[in-house]
Amino acid sequence: MNTPSSRGFERLATAASRFAGQPLSFTLAALLVVVWAITGPLFDFSNTWQLVINTGTTIVTFLMVFLIQSSQNRDTAAIQLKLDELIRATEKAHDSLIDLEQMDAAELERVRHQFEQLARRARGESCDGAPPGVSS
Repeated sequence: MNTPSSRGFERLATAASRFAGQPLSFTLAALLVVVWAITGPLFDFSNTWQLVINTGTTIVTFLMVFLIQSSQNRDTAAIQLKLDELIRATEKAHDSLIDLEQMDAAELERVRHQFEQLARRARGESCDGAPPGVSS
């Protein structure tokens, strides 16, 4: 569903992912850790001083998990669509492989087994996996 709030999240997630992947972001995070470490003696390395960095890193990590998952979901969907188009446009390709990612595990295993058999035949191997003329 493409609601205004989901579009807003997608824009925010995309912008945050782009920013997080820049060298500037890493530099700022590293600088923040250095400043935190330098301030340790000022706060006598207190529990509160330690809690600040622990809480901050936990929150950032928690939020980044969702950003990373969002980015991976978009990338995976785009790749699947591109692969589906290549399958559709290739004359000798098996159109039944379009939307393969929607199959359950048993169906995927059946298709994988069929393609393993095709690969063995293409290599000239027997069904037991041995090359021609070699008995197992």
